[in-house]
Amino acid sequence: MSKLAINGGEPYRKEPFPGRTPFGEEEIELVTEAIRSQNLFGLNGAKVTAFEKAFAEFYGVKHSVASTSGTAAIHIAIGTVNPNPGDEIITAPITDGGTIVPIIYQNCIPIFADIDDSYNMDPKDVERKITERTAAIMIVHLFGNSCNVDEMLDIARRHNIPLIEDVSQSHATKYKGRYLGTWGDIAAFSLQQSKFMTTGDGGVTITNRDDWSRRMTLFRDKGWNYQPGWGARCYEFLSPCYRMTELQGAVGLAQIKKVRNVVEKRMALGNRLRELISDIDGLIPPPITEGSEHGYWVFPMRIEAWSHKAFAEALSREGVGASAGYIAEPIFICMEALAGKKTFGNSTHPFDGCHGGRKIDYTKGMCPRTEDALNHIVMTGFNENFTMKDVEDMAGAIHKVAELLPRD
Repeated sequence: MSKLAINGGEPYRKEPFPGRTPFGEEEIELVTEAIRSQNLFGLNGAKVTAFEKAFAEFYGVKHSVASTSGTAAIHIAIGTVNPNPGDEIITAPITDGGTIVPIIYQNCIPIFADIDDSYNMDPKDVERKITERTAAIMIVHLFGNSCNVDEMLDIARRHNIPLIEDVSQSHATKYKGRYLGTWGDIAAFSLQQSKFMTTGDGGVTITNRDDWSRRMTLFRDKGWNYQPGWGARCYEFLSPCYRMTELQGAVGLAQIKKVRNVVEKRMALGNRLRELISDIDGLIPPPITEGSEHGYWVFPMRIEAWSHKAFAEALSREGVGASAGYIAEPIFICMEALAGKKTFGNSTHPFDGCHGGRKIDYTKGMCPRTEDALNHIVMTGFNENFTMKDVEDMAGAIHKVAELLPRD
């Protein structure tokens, strides 16, 4: 403990941590069944249909549509809301590009609400950003921790604006005893490899609104209406093709049975790690929204007494993988489709105002609390295969860095 590994000392943790093993024999059996059926086309296929039913039942909702990715699932949600070109959708400044791309592809303008102490969108700033062109609020339950759902719902209802939930990082996680994704009007999930449940890639969109179920279903398949009496083909509206295959559906059927157990294991590990490092002056463990569980998709620590880059590098050298920040800058700065308005061909559409939408320049300073957070966050993490001993080693390495790294 006398010298950091980055300065030539012995690493705190020398052996590798356990990797994820999300797939087992049931996935193999179900995928094999799908292949032996000689049909991998998912639309009305046995596996995808059963997966959609199981997903809806797990979350206690009426309607579920499977798709090719989390981005697709979000696009289906926005396409179901059906905003007009030039309309605005308020969303999070700390998120993946997959949250933003569907907004732009629907010819809408992303508007960013700054964060609160939870790293999620601040309800007060959401309400400040509402205009007559606001078509939806899309909250992102970041890192496995809920937004302040009650306040978001209140704002959406008072302004008669649909509330979309991006639950990609918070599967099977509860807010006030009820799963995230079941609070708003419509919700989207990613099934990408890193998520709590995965089909390698894939997505699911859910809603309880009967009036939206048909459009949601058609939107994932080019607006193609298969109903009799319409002739050979009828495409009711413009939409892409996001059909899930039977292979993904087969894996999803096994995964939905495991997901709550995965989250519960991660919660136990994350809460223990929080407890072990809570006494470190100058380091703030991941915040938990009041009333929410935290599934710890990642474990974000706010580093105040040291350079977050130096802390992350030193911790990594101690054998605990860490990175400074999550995205380097707010999404509207690090995504050229926003910062540089590089969209379709040589145009800047939909930021050109041709549909009466606002012309917005996305610049630094728009979300100061977000910029501050990204300049202090160090990300580390674990998976459901970690033991308490693994987490104790992580805590030991964090303590070592905090003790020996020079403070700013």
